[in-house]
Amino acid sequence: MKITEDNVVQQIQNKNEKAISFIINQYGGLLTVIIKRQLNYQQQDYEECLDDVLLSIWNNIHHFDPEKNGFKQWLAAIAKYKAIDYQRKQIKLQTQQFSVSEIDDGMLKTSQAAGTSQVDELFDQLSAREREIFEKYYLEGTPSHEIAEHYNAKESWVYNKLSRGRKKLKSFLVKNNQG
Repeated sequence: MKITEDNVVQQIQNKNEKAISFIINQYGGLLTVIIKRQLNYQQQDYEECLDDVLLSIWNNIHHFDPEKNGFKQWLAAIAKYKAIDYQRKQIKLQTQQFSVSEIDDGMLKTSQAAGTSQVDELFDQLSAREREIFEKYYLEGTPSHEIAEHYNAKESWVYNKLSRGRKKLKSFLVKNNQG
């Protein structure tokens, strides 16, 4: 059966996948303009958001009411609100704040994979001794008791240095995230 503007809603309700192709061909330009305008023309964000829009149309076709508005307007509204939701999600991800508890062993160990220049910039906030302890503990994986032996100190001293260093790094990250 050929899909037309008159039967596209019924075809989506019947879960005919060709109806999605029809929507893309018939209304793709409209959806693209709405989404790209809302997402500041970011291509990767646009593609993900368009996928979300099409999935939402597919899953929520039963909410379409032809007496309230036309199919084209319903599609446009879904595109607009999905793009707004997507934009909010991206902003939330970009503005997350760090807490002391979030700067933990795992984060500092994985920061090695993020690039040594970022780690170096972060570790520049520490004194030479603190940096050495951090590098040994987080980057080299040296146990705290071995670090304590190296400095002729107690293991609690090492943990104290690590804790104070994490607080310094947290302060630096929060300051740079707000700036």
